[in-house]
Amino acid sequence: MNLHAPHRLRHRPLGDHSADWRMLLLAAMAIVVGSGGALGAWTILKLIALATNLFWFGRLSAGPALITDSPVGYAVAVIPVIGSLIVGVMARYGSDKIRGHGIPEAIETILFGESRLSLKVALLKPLSAAVSIGSGGPFGAEGPIIMTGGAIGSLFAQCFQLSAAERKTLLVAGAAAGMTAIFGTPLAAILLAIEVLLFEWKPRSFVPVVVAVLVSFAWRPLLIGAGPMFATASGQPAGLWVIAAAGALGLVVGLEAALLSGTLYRVEDLFHRLPVHWMWWPAIGAIFVGIGGLVDRHVLGSGYASIQALLDGSLVTRVVLALLFVKAIVWLIALGSGTSGGILAPLLILGGATGCLVGHVLPGDAGFWAMIGMAGIMSGAMRAPMTGALFSAELTGHLDGLPATIAAAAIAYAVSVLIARRSILTEKIARRGRHILQEYTVDPLEFLQAGQLMTPHPDALPGSMTVAAASDHFAEGAKHRSYPVVDAEGRLLGMASRTDALRWQVEGVDSRTSLAETLSDVSQPSAYPETPCGEIADIIIETGVGRIPIVDTAHRVVGILSRQDLLKARSAHRHAETARSRFTKAT
Repeated sequence: MNLHAPHRLRHRPLGDHSADWRMLLLAAMAIVVGSGGALGAWTILKLIALATNLFWFGRLSAGPALITDSPVGYAVAVIPVIGSLIVGVMARYGSDKIRGHGIPEAIETILFGESRLSLKVALLKPLSAAVSIGSGGPFGAEGPIIMTGGAIGSLFAQCFQLSAAERKTLLVAGAAAGMTAIFGTPLAAILLAIEVLLFEWKPRSFVPVVVAVLVSFAWRPLLIGAGPMFATASGQPAGLWVIAAAGALGLVVGLEAALLSGTLYRVEDLFHRLPVHWMWWPAIGAIFVGIGGLVDRHVLGSGYASIQALLDGSLVTRVVLALLFVKAIVWLIALGSGTSGGILAPLLILGGATGCLVGHVLPGDAGFWAMIGMAGIMSGAMRAPMTGALFSAELTGHLDGLPATIAAAAIAYAVSVLIARRSILTEKIARRGRHILQEYTVDPLEFLQAGQLMTPHPDALPGSMTVAAASDHFAEGAKHRSYPVVDAEGRLLGMASRTDALRWQVEGVDSRTSLAETLSDVSQPSAYPETPCGEIADIIIETGVGRIPIVDTAHRVVGILSRQDLLKARSAHRHAETARSRFTKAT
């Protein structure tokens, strides 16, 4: 018998992690991806500024420009429609993947597209987002930069011979790098990668993402600027009651996040019922954006100036109410129409407006409570509580407010997951018939070893048994479909099954031949008691062999592991999740 069969596992030291030296290769590649993500973020911001100047001021400039300062008058109702028509044409004749806010598309590419994004998407997504936001679309740049940064990472990865998992690592590294460059929030970007995009916690992905984020953060002062994006001097009230009040605000914005998510997809359903091609939907949605602009121009564009004003507590109540209600309406309609734009900046505005209003009746600066509202609504809408808590603190430079942002984020997250089945990010994917589970658990098959699940001392057939005797054994009602065949010392020679007995009869194998001779040229997969059960499951899938012998270092059979045994691990895991008892005896 060939003892070096391709599916016989070698002894290898087991460890806490599965990292190998390719992690360092990916980390080196992440330097390039992080630089690309930072440059992509700078490009998008410049394109948005260029589009804003063209649409609202009629000038060719990439300098700062606020829509609220534009002298266009009642044309404010027309300009968003023009921009949305352009986006619709780009989506129809360029790529429909530029539609939406980018993060669901990135998740879908990671989970179902082998992390392959095209050059066309990398070019058209920032252009379409710039046109949409620059013409007054009520979006932020973060969704498009996550898609664009991810495309940069994916395209770079596709230049090399990498696995889908390795491409995913570089795609997410580019997305996190882009977010870091825009907002200057490296820790939150890393957490966003873990909570929303990676769908794993492994050194193989964590280390390259950190490298890309740090590289992007190093580029940021040269490309965009240093320091917190929305630095504020808002004072934090003192006392333990602040944590309780932050939790209560988290409850409010958690309900708000669930309401926004549900409403968004109801609006999207309404657009799907329209008797016109989807290319025209963004322009139809932009009509409502223009009307909202007539009510208050603060609801147009990315709204970064409004976020700063909310955090400073400098907005009058009328404007705050417009941001809360009018901004929500135009954003939901515009995003539901399928145009290109992000969700994070609008969420920050809506959560910040809620917090600002609550702050008028609570001690402390209204800007502090706006920050708490931003943390909560981001957590509740995106189902990323740690990202939401840290993002708001990093964004404003108020790391001393972390206990309060954590309280708001945790409560908002709890409310959101209890009353809504999907997040604003995953509902779109679910509507395409694909299920997303945003929970990380240890695979019981990777946690358990063969020795813990195997049937010890299994029945075996001696190698000296003849083919005739073995055939009779199976014909007389053997307990199992297959048996290990061993030599006089108990060493594995192979496996004999009912199928083998039938094959011997059909092929006319000499009935006096011993099983040892019959199986001498057969390579039999086997494993060791220390082998993780996940590896044995892989062997069963690859070979189609349903029972795997477990052997010791001398290749003596000590057990057998079947498909049914592997399913027991799943059953035990489910039992631990659902069975409830009191005062169980400790072991």
